[in-house]
Amino acid sequence: MRAIVQGGSGYTGGELLRLLAGHPHLEVAQVSSERLRGKPVAAVHPQLRDRNELRFCGLDDLEPADVVFSALRHGQTAPRIDRTLALAPVVVDLSADFRLHDPADYPRWYGWEHPRPELLSSFVYGLAELHREQIVTADRLAIGGCVATASILALAPFVRAGLVDPAMPIVVDALIGSSAAGSEPTATSHHPHRSGAMHSFAATGHRHTAEILQELRALGTISEVALSVTSVEAVRGILVTAHVWLSVAMEEREIWRVLRTATRAEPFLRIVKQAHGLHRHPDPRLVTGTNFCDIGFSRDPHSRRLVVTAAIDNLVKGAAGQAIQAANIRLGFPETAGLEFGAIYPL
Repeated sequence: MRAIVQGGSGYTGGELLRLLAGHPHLEVAQVSSERLRGKPVAAVHPQLRDRNELRFCGLDDLEPADVVFSALRHGQTAPRIDRTLALAPVVVDLSADFRLHDPADYPRWYGWEHPRPELLSSFVYGLAELHREQIVTADRLAIGGCVATASILALAPFVRAGLVDPAMPIVVDALIGSSAAGSEPTATSHHPHRSGAMHSFAATGHRHTAEILQELRALGTISEVALSVTSVEAVRGILVTAHVWLSVAMEEREIWRVLRTATRAEPFLRIVKQAHGLHRHPDPRLVTGTNFCDIGFSRDPHSRRLVVTAAIDNLVKGAAGQAIQAANIRLGFPETAGLEFGAIYPL
């Protein structure tokens, strides 16, 4: 099948192209970038040398295909959504423009009124582990944000099982690498400021809170989610540490049972909890370049607090890999097509 990538010049676009270059059933026909129109794709994404001979074209030069992967910036997809929908029967949007179901959430969390609120309900949140059945028949998919993805995958098994105390907030701390901020340089991403830094990116009010609340509340009853995001000196990776107060006292073996039930049939979810050794807990380095999400936990022996950790590559499971996994399901391909590779260690 023919695929096109809208907005292919950034990190997410480059990761889409890297993964699609090895996909057995999808061929990239065109890649757009207004700024880089006419330039070779591989000149911008050196990982594609000898794997992609295409040149960037303009958005208006895109021709119909079987599936569109849109990696335009947040706020750029919605204003031109009609032209995007006309390009292919299946549209996979990696921006935030259609992730939230409630139009009121956009001014609250993103600071702008949604230009096409009537279309929000037509998009399915593209996280396969939660919405596989809906994705099968969905022509419009909205891929989740990277911090939201790691947080939701860590917490969903316990919310779905009704084990979270609805009177207590869920506290989530996320450590993120610099690529989560995108490829455009900013003052905070400037090397002299970023090198060696560990700084609070969003102690409160991070916009991915809206997705976490939306998806978890669809699974069960929870109170609020208190999300804090901290930037660390890494290029790729997200490590989420979530603090949950259980509604009932549970022994460790019971928690194991909940996670095994939730992950048993999932090709990209792994439980990581070892009693001994160097790699006892989820570590973003050990999923770098892959579509895996590693989940672990620690039971507080002095209270009903459960600490759940999750590690993903923000550009793969948190973006491009999640998009391809969802597209595979929708297009009838094996769910793991183009995503069957492990991490590199040591880095």
